[in-house]
Amino acid sequence: DYLGRNDDQVKIRGFRIELGEIEARLGQHDAVKDAVVLVREDTPGEKRLVAYFTPRDLDVAPHIETLRTHLQGQLPDYMIPVAYVRLDALPLTANGKLDRRALPAPDSDAYVSREYEAPQGEVEQLLAQLWAELLRVDQVGRHDNFFELGGHSLLAVTLIERMRQVGLSADVRVLFSQPTLAALGAAIGSGREVDVPVNRIVPDCGRITPDMLTLIDLDQATIDRVVATVPGGAPNVQDIYPLAPLQDGILYHHLAAEQGDPYVLKTVFELHSLDRLTAFVDALQHVIDRHDILRTSVVWQGFDTPIQVVWREAKLHLEELALDISEGEIAAQLQHRFDPQHYRLDITQAPLMRLVFAEDVINRRWVAVLLFHHMALDHTALEVVQHEMQAHLLGEADQLAVAMPYRNYVAQARLGVSQQEHEGFFREMLGDVDEPTLPFGLQDVSGDGQDIEHARQVVEATLSLRLRAQARQLGVSAASLVHLAWAQVLGCVSGKDDVVFGTVLLGRMQGGDGADRALGMFINTLPLRVEVSSQGVRDGVKATHARLTGLLGHEHASLALAQRCSGVVAPLPLFSALLNYRHSASAAAEVSNETLAAWDGIEFRSNEERTNYPLTLSVDDLGDGFMLSALVSQGIGAARICAYMHTALENLVQALEHAPQTPLNRLEILPESERNQLRVDFNATKRAYPHEQTVLALFEAQAAHLPHAIAVVHGLRKVTYAELNEQANRLAHHLIGLGVQPDDCVAILLPRAVELLASQLAILKCAAAYVPLDRNASLERQGFMLDDCQAKCLLTFSTEAVPEGAWRIDLDTLDDQGLVHNPALAQSSESIAYIMYTSGSTGTPKGVLVPHRAITRLVINNG
Repeated sequence: DYLGRNDDQVKIRGFRIELGEIEARLGQHDAVKDAVVLVREDTPGEKRLVAYFTPRDLDVAPHIETLRTHLQGQLPDYMIPVAYVRLDALPLTANGKLDRRALPAPDSDAYVSREYEAPQGEVEQLLAQLWAELLRVDQVGRHDNFFELGGHSLLAVTLIERMRQVGLSADVRVLFSQPTLAALGAAIGSGREVDVPVNRIVPDCGRITPDMLTLIDLDQATIDRVVATVPGGAPNVQDIYPLAPLQDGILYHHLAAEQGDPYVLKTVFELHSLDRLTAFVDALQHVIDRHDILRTSVVWQGFDTPIQVVWREAKLHLEELALDISEGEIAAQLQHRFDPQHYRLDITQAPLMRLVFAEDVINRRWVAVLLFHHMALDHTALEVVQHEMQAHLLGEADQLAVAMPYRNYVAQARLGVSQQEHEGFFREMLGDVDEPTLPFGLQDVSGDGQDIEHARQVVEATLSLRLRAQARQLGVSAASLVHLAWAQVLGCVSGKDDVVFGTVLLGRMQGGDGADRALGMFINTLPLRVEVSSQGVRDGVKATHARLTGLLGHEHASLALAQRCSGVVAPLPLFSALLNYRHSASAAAEVSNETLAAWDGIEFRSNEERTNYPLTLSVDDLGDGFMLSALVSQGIGAARICAYMHTALENLVQALEHAPQTPLNRLEILPESERNQLRVDFNATKRAYPHEQTVLALFEAQAAHLPHAIAVVHGLRKVTYAELNEQANRLAHHLIGLGVQPDDCVAILLPRAVELLASQLAILKCAAAYVPLDRNASLERQGFMLDDCQAKCLLTFSTEAVPEGAWRIDLDTLDDQGLVHNPALAQSSESIAYIMYTSGSTGTPKGVLVPHRAITRLVINNG
């Protein structure tokens, strides 16, 4: 049971052995007679390791802190129970065996905690009451830690909302940087809640004027044009205001997509009857009627800035199709026809969702596909939609709380922290970052979600338990450990020890009144910078937690602003990898009878995630365990990314448990199988190879032996060995004519294409060495490399920007005429083939000279 969905019996047996080991170690204490350890789940989704013991002397029982210290000296942290229950005798069954069901739930006295000090004053007492209710603990002292008691970011949103309801506000960053009750109490009054101006557009308004709009400044002519886009005109307009930060970015990708839309999501349902389909539509329409964001359209054509318009009434778009089963399964036909890779929603019309359905006569059911736009709903909002639909299906809709308008969040985002404050924060964090973090060289962050692989991996149950134990011990959230592990992965696959990646923020910490239950797009993607060099793992966790805490105060900043504050020059992206840490405990919780009754005859079948980033990792916090989900450009391997992350988490926790001073750059991310492949399989060098020859000689021999064989394939372009050799010869003779001599250096600044390979060969034919320049590096860095190697010239394309003063040769402007015979200049296997510049531990690039003999075995013909 403890391992949840992981049914690997070997691991289950191994975990039971570990429980037995804990019992044995506890029983070794002089004051303990008998000991039993088990996992309890008294609250769904909250599993805890609990120890029961009987003392040898009933009058002199050991203190639970003594027992914990005893175990800490012998066992890793993840095997240390969180509660210790003293019993005079263990409960037994009628057969004399241990009756585990009779073991009592631990009370507050059973938990090891900080020395209790009662909350002082009315504020601390009120906060202690809120913490106790939210974290389900009996008692909270003024020095207790929010995260050590089981808190996390989603619970923090709920806490902030409950504080707001009783008239308390504080800077949310205090809760994460100094997460004790006393520190939070001292910070009361430091919050920066925005006083949201009221909406002055009244029902049945005949004409909307500028003074009625309190969140945006528009002249009368612009307002009239906006109103003209809404069916029914002004009486059907409830509000007009600008887009929230992430909505701006989503709109950009919507417009940039050549076909389809990466932010249209779909969910497939099967319904047992037409009545259940009707009930589903009614429930969804009820939610649309309640929430303004679901009755919102977006207009931008002809306006200075994009605008969202809330309609008073917007009916769900319904479309019934008559499909022929002979053309394939009905569900498959629907999914193909409305695949977001080629299908788009009209976001100028509300609601930003559509339901298409068809009858599956043979299987006596209806199949429906719900399409919705990410601009209107985020992950948390979807759970609210499901909750409210369930209430409607059960006839309990009148018990729902009043819906919170999305305008509250827009006001917080637009009127809260100033642009100057945002800019100051991100300049301090990113100002000296002049190179992007591009794992595997991936840099297209404007994709349409096509050609993306998806893979999932469950984090092993024991590792999940150890992760949470370390987070609590360090007084941070589990998310901080996950962010650090992801930074390690990106550091390894991008060759950097100082990485930047995007992290998805809830956006609800300072989202205004009712942000914990409001619908809409609250999440925001912002850059996070993490160092993964020689810093110790424990210090790395603390530093990552501090960076995340600082980011919370700027969760409403725009990504475009943050990227402008770095030294990376557009159009290069600052980063191309994303981490989405999200709490999904409700999805993993046991389904109640009430839920089963509400959704009877309505079955969820599938949904899908899409992204414009070429590398995205989602980490679902399921309450007890974790799920990894990777979306990666094809060719990289999504399952491989999950395996890297799992290994990084495992080694990070291992180091925290046993050697917290271990440098982060000493930790492995490669799973055992890939490590063996790299270290053993790929290094099987017993085969003889012509180490006395040059790379060029081997290539020219191949071109002479198989001139018509395909040498290079790039997209639809195919080049034979003879053609490639002739292209390289023409360029080589041209370079020789320009004065390139043996042992000179010639730099290359080209994208991955046939011209890149031809240029490398041409330079080698001159008996010179080529110097590849990173197209993603700054001009200053490229200029340093040119000066350092004293490059004779630079081969590039006319579209490329190059360092000032460089002698550029634009290959796309050269004619294809010239000598095609081999220059045949003398050189040996000791001659330098190329110079590779590393990043340099001090930040200054270091050139490494690579001779022909070092690489000839890599180009041996295996054919």
